[in-house]
Amino acid sequence: MKVAVSSSGTNLNSQIDPRFGRCAYFIIVNTEDMSFEAFDNEAIALGGGAGIQSSQFVASKGAGAIITGNVGPNAVQTLSAAGIEMFMGQTGSVREAVERYRKGDVKPQGSPNVDNHYGMGGGTSGITPGMGMGRGMGRGMGRGMGRCMAFGMGASGPIPPDSSKTASLSREEELKQLKDQANDLLSQMQALQDRIKDLEKKRGSADE
Repeated sequence: MKVAVSSSGTNLNSQIDPRFGRCAYFIIVNTEDMSFEAFDNEAIALGGGAGIQSSQFVASKGAGAIITGNVGPNAVQTLSAAGIEMFMGQTGSVREAVERYRKGDVKPQGSPNVDNHYGMGGGTSGITPGMGMGRGMGRGMGRGMGRCMAFGMGASGPIPPDSSKTASLSREEELKQLKDQANDLLSQMQALQDRIKDLEKKRGSADE
């Protein structure tokens, strides 16, 4: 069976990208022999509808399940219509998550665990406004200069959480929100490091 995993990199040791619709890559894994293919997520820079397009892409690859961190309502509806099981809240490497799936240690979910536009700064469960996660669509490999990851931090550093929005949250809700934001930033850093390594390898090959 094929499962799709939202990933920050292009191999099984890459960390899971918690954003389904706007993840950096999708890795399609054959659970029988752990063979896999990695694909750029072309929906990453869409202004809207990223969850729907990502769902359609996963379905087009014949995946029967998606392993990811967070899925919004539109994506849940599209995935459900395609008969694709959703395993949310997953962390760690792609390999670890698929192994948990193979052992039956994870349970499918049928309801969204974030609002629409998660990953764009929208919704109380998304990342804090001012810390957008947009990336340019240049792809490298002769097609542009690679992804540019815009953190929107400005000269004064990251913008702190809006106290007017967090005041109504319980401690547990606020803690979960902060953890989600931290995971997002870690995934972005991992994607940056993977991209730097790729470019350094290509530069080394070109110099030889």
